[in-house]
Amino acid sequence: MEVEDLDENEDLVFAKFMKAHKCYDLIPTSSKLVVFDTQLNVKKAFFALVYNGVRAAPLWDTNKQDFVGMLTITDFIKILQKYYKTPLTEDDSNTAHVVRMDELEDHKINTWREVLHDYSLPLIAIDPDASLFEAIQMLLDNKVHRLPVIDPVTGNALYILTHKRILRFLYLYIYDLPSPQFMQRSIEELNIGSYNNVATATVDTPLYIALNTFLDRRISALPVLDKSGKLVDIYAKFDTINLAAEKTYNNLDITIGEAMKHRRDGFEGVRTCKKTESLASVMERIVRAEVHRLVIVNEEDEVHGVVSLSDILSYVVLRPFREAARRRDSVQSQPIIAEELVES
Repeated sequence: MEVEDLDENEDLVFAKFMKAHKCYDLIPTSSKLVVFDTQLNVKKAFFALVYNGVRAAPLWDTNKQDFVGMLTITDFIKILQKYYKTPLTEDDSNTAHVVRMDELEDHKINTWREVLHDYSLPLIAIDPDASLFEAIQMLLDNKVHRLPVIDPVTGNALYILTHKRILRFLYLYIYDLPSPQFMQRSIEELNIGSYNNVATATVDTPLYIALNTFLDRRISALPVLDKSGKLVDIYAKFDTINLAAEKTYNNLDITIGEAMKHRRDGFEGVRTCKKTESLASVMERIVRAEVHRLVIVNEEDEVHGVVSLSDILSYVVLRPFREAARRRDSVQSQPIIAEELVES
């Protein structure tokens, strides 16, 4: 990518960088890709996610000889919510819960997909020759967190693109690229992140409340506060997968504090930033910490907001390009308007 291609607009540098690189450029020489057949037992599937340290896997339908979707943590939470909220009497609540949840032991993935037909999304995938800019558009516009790269010739799944992997790839070249002025401004000035009505929990919040919040608010993590309202931890969607691995999903009335004891190795921890920090500083911290989000806190560790990988990619890549496109459209439309005025 030539610096001259920036059209004297350094705000476009990251968008141009993403347009200049293909999805194939991000695929490592050797990597782990887990694929599930839809006939696989669901318990084994989710245990395999935990064992392999991945958060989602493409689903292969042998009958159709094609990929039909993704199995994600959100699927697991939706199933738990559907089976656990069944109205029960006080006398048989414990027994009935156990019986209904144990039914999951015999289910296959395709059974779950039939149960969740209204929720199941069609597979959203991308060609390895597509640009990373297109990949970011697909991730953000479709509000998905994982994008399979599928070879159109062989039909093979090659890799799973994520916000984290794309931003990390950009950061490898960050010091070789011109730095837009907005990188030195604070995330508060740029209005990057979510600040209003931020969903939080406490260590005493029942787990089923947290699961409902994930789905109802379409969020992937809950900052956990102590009794004085200070941030002490974070409970993410991915933490719930440990319930499948240890078969502890028969009782979702346990607290978040108790659920966090079931975490396995690989917990990324809770990382914070201040809203007065520059975008450059926040981007460096989120990439180096290899986390999906930073909790925005004040000096007293009170939560003011959350800034995610998608917030950053949206601002530094899509926003400048779309703003430049709107300006071009506006300039091109002016002569037409002038001619119309003269004629009238």
